[in-house]
Amino acid sequence: MTDWTDPETFGHVLDHSETLETGHYAEFFDEGDVIEHDPGLVLSQWGTELWTSQTLNHDPTYWRTDRAADADFDERPIHPDYLLAATLGITVEDLSEKGGYFLGRTNGRFHRDVYPGTELRVESEVLSVEESGSRPSYAIVTWRTTGLDAETGEPLCSYDRTNMIPRREPARVTDGGPASADEASGAEEAEGGAEAEEGEAKKEGEREEEGADIPSGPFVAPEGPHFEDFVATLETATDHDGVAAYRHERGRTIDDVTVATLPLSTLNTAKQHHNVDAMADAPSGDIVAYGDVSRSIALGHARSDEATYRDLGFDDERFHTFVTPGDTIYGFTRVLETVELSSTDGSTPSPLSAFDGEIPADRAGLVRFQHIAFNQRDEPVYSGRRLAAIQTRP
Repeated sequence: MTDWTDPETFGHVLDHSETLETGHYAEFFDEGDVIEHDPGLVLSQWGTELWTSQTLNHDPTYWRTDRAADADFDERPIHPDYLLAATLGITVEDLSEKGGYFLGRTNGRFHRDVYPGTELRVESEVLSVEESGSRPSYAIVTWRTTGLDAETGEPLCSYDRTNMIPRREPARVTDGGPASADEASGAEEAEGGAEAEEGEAKKEGEREEEGADIPSGPFVAPEGPHFEDFVATLETATDHDGVAAYRHERGRTIDDVTVATLPLSTLNTAKQHHNVDAMADAPSGDIVAYGDVSRSIALGHARSDEATYRDLGFDDERFHTFVTPGDTIYGFTRVLETVELSSTDGSTPSPLSAFDGEIPADRAGLVRFQHIAFNQRDEPVYSGRRLAAIQTRP
């Protein structure tokens, strides 16, 4: 009788056995397709507390009923970072588990307040499938993903994301010869945030001009966390030909919880975050942090210096380099724009057009930020623009 557990026998069996694959190659996606992702999950108080505690998002609005009521929530809400991470995490098995660089995310919008017990359903529409000009073994795929309330069908959050996705068969190069199947074999990163070639990671017109001046300041920081403080900061910087920009004191070192537990809690199946064996020969040499963990840590640092009323959306998010266990994430912020809600009228599109809720003009104003996460070597690992309603001074 064959002993299937004999190491030599079992090694032979493995060598001759078919592997049942998960995930999809680029050929699976066609423009206009709509993919309903399964499974979803129920957004829980435990989930939001795990995510926010470990990413230093300690806004008492999400921890105390009295502070939630002060911010006009019906009860302690689900944190937008956890909602976003859960929405993307559910899509990984269908969209990006095969690997490929995460090139960016934009048009992110939070549509309404969300509370524990909401069952999340997620769907993605394929917006485009394009050949990669530099990596014939990959295609560039963009999806619009929407997280929905499974009971009501109402949108909770939405965004557009672009990934390089490996092709089952490499595309033909311009001379008609076949592309090498190994050409992009090093591009193993999915949600961890490794940057692709500059030409792939940045759209035309987004590149900085070569030789652009390095900002010399003065760099002006807010004197408080309220909307009026950000208005004054931006005005002071403008008056002195400076920049409203500052760094945050806190840092968070990536450990087992942040690198593996958090993505797995959102059903993110990407091997990059939990399979050390699979990542041993990858460019990072190790498992890497989920991009939304790095993002949330940077925003958590920023929110610690804000009186945030609501997070409303984000644009132009990029992940610039690997974040591996032992790296420490810090945060840097620029104030780009402030808008008093009382100054908006029907003559221009409201910045709140995607948010199906009331932001009282006497309670908050709008601030658009740029956030940059960087590591202990002062290397940017994440950047993005964020729109938030910031509380006015009591």
